[in-house]
Amino acid sequence: MTAQKSTKRPTIYEVAALAGVSKSLVSLVLRDSPQVSPARREAVLQAIKELNYEPNAAASNLAGKSSGLIGVVIDDYSNTWFIETLKGLREIFDEAGYHLAVSDLHEVRTRHSDAASALFAMKVDGLVVAAEPSTLSDRSTDIPYVIIGSRQTRPKRADVVTGSDELGAELVVDHLADLGHKVIGHITGRDGAAHKRLDGFLSQTKARGCTGYFAGEGRATDEATGYDCTLELMREHPEITAIFAANDFMAAGAIAALKKLKKRVPQDISVAGYDDTVIAGPKFLDLTTVSDSGAEIGRQAAKLLLRRIKAAQTAPHDLDLVPTLIARGSTAKVKK
Repeated sequence: MTAQKSTKRPTIYEVAALAGVSKSLVSLVLRDSPQVSPARREAVLQAIKELNYEPNAAASNLAGKSSGLIGVVIDDYSNTWFIETLKGLREIFDEAGYHLAVSDLHEVRTRHSDAASALFAMKVDGLVVAAEPSTLSDRSTDIPYVIIGSRQTRPKRADVVTGSDELGAELVVDHLADLGHKVIGHITGRDGAAHKRLDGFLSQTKARGCTGYFAGEGRATDEATGYDCTLELMREHPEITAIFAANDFMAAGAIAALKKLKKRVPQDISVAGYDDTVIAGPKFLDLTTVSDSGAEIGRQAAKLLLRRIKAAQTAPHDLDLVPTLIARGSTAKVKK
């Protein structure tokens, strides 16, 4: 076979012509179908190589039932917790031959559409929802999907994979109480994970005989909320000796607020976060935090979704991964 040079991007029809087969057979090879004979498969692969052909996702959607795409809806690109989760998703889906398409929920909140609309148009084979399911249209239930993280709503037929947020919050309170902190502030937010962490905080401060104050309900779980709520908590309850934030970014905001108040971390106030994101590491905030194994959550979610794609009627499965506390330099024994 000899390919003609062209400046245009080669098409699936050119691949078919060069290989001497039909377009449909090329599509079968692209989907790694077992229905193709070894000889014809080799001819198609050789034509793809000679033409330097790259499959078009949209065209593949039209050519067969499987697009080879998995859609991922996330709350916000600025939350780096999703980076580790995406790594876990990619590890499993790459091996299974799927590509990921990611949509940011915040991008479309002002539009008359939802974050999954573009993914539906691409005819994704499944959906990973790392956001509140209630923010998506009813079309989300037309395809197999899995929910990642604690959410306030839980569709009946969806698989759910999350860390045990209440337990993680309890681990933080135990750590602070063991350091002698008796009055602890907590910064929460409006999402499901924040609610679960607040529940764990309240139950464990009571169990450990500590006084717990909190702020931030209904607000965004970002640095600005961490900053504002820390100022609020310290103004109303100056006896606080430790602050636990619902995620690492809120903890970063809390540290900035304490700096404004001329409070040293951890000498004057201890600070802990949640998620063990990159900013929590020793080279950055050196933040005591909770690891909920974001990459493992991604891996397990991918496995469950692949199972549901193969058997849509499989019973829903809930998986809670056990979190671990990572003590770093942002927490210390309370000053006597």
